[in-house]
Formats: sequence, C-alpha cells, structure tokens
Amino acid sequence: MREPNKIRIERLHPHAWLWEPLESDATFVLRTMFGTKAVYLDGKLMFCFAAKKELWSGVLVATDRKHHPSLITEIPVLAPHPILSKWLYLNVSSDSFEREAGHLIRLAKRRDGRLGVVPPPKNRRSLRSL
Repeated sequence: MREPNKIRIERLHPHAWLWEPLESDATFVLRTMFGTKAVYLDGKLMFCFAAKKELWSGVLVATDRKHHPSLITEIPVLAPHPILSKWLYLNVSSDSFEREAGHLIRLAKRRDGRLGVVPPPKNRRSLRSL
C-alpha cells in the first residue's frame, strides 16, 4: 500500500522531446512495448523509442522492408536493426541523432506513407483468459 504523503516521481524518458510534437495529434497514442515507448498515429505503430544499452538505445522506425532503401537514401544513418531487421534503427550514438530523429518526426507529422505498420489484431482467445 502506498503511503499517502509520499510523492511518486516518474522519470522522464530521455527521448520524450521527440514524441512531444506529435502529442497534439488526435490519433496519437503512447504505449509501453518491450521496455520502449511506442508511438502510434492513425492506429499505426510508427516508432519505438529505446533508452537502454547498445542496440536498444535510439529510435526504431516501424516500416516495411520495401521502404528501407528510400528511407536510408534520405537519412543515411538509418540501418536495419541488428536484431529486429524488419525495422530501421537510428542509434543515439550517431553524431546526427537529434537532427535525423527530428526529421523522422516531421515525416510522421506529414504522414509519410513509408512510416508505420498496422499492428496485428489482438488474439481474442488469449484476452478471454485474462
């Protein structure tokens, strides 16, 4: 039980400044997913913001593989994630991280069709067992 006089302090995610410009969008949803903060627009998963150790520190760009070449041409520091290769990855250690992450957010605001994947439907059977 929580003590009534204790104040709960939540840590601010280090990449929160990136999704803040999207928060005013009526379709914006922020969820926790596998230790990341996942951003959805129009029901599509757009980005996962990761703040852990190497390989999980930066922005994972949810996109179809067919869009990888054009996005990498536009933002050369993007690369397929070493573990989750269906998505592109912008590593926080990149010298141009802030600029390129901002560029990705602007693409999302413009609803660039290369960004975002429709999440699979939830399995209703497993939801009933909860």
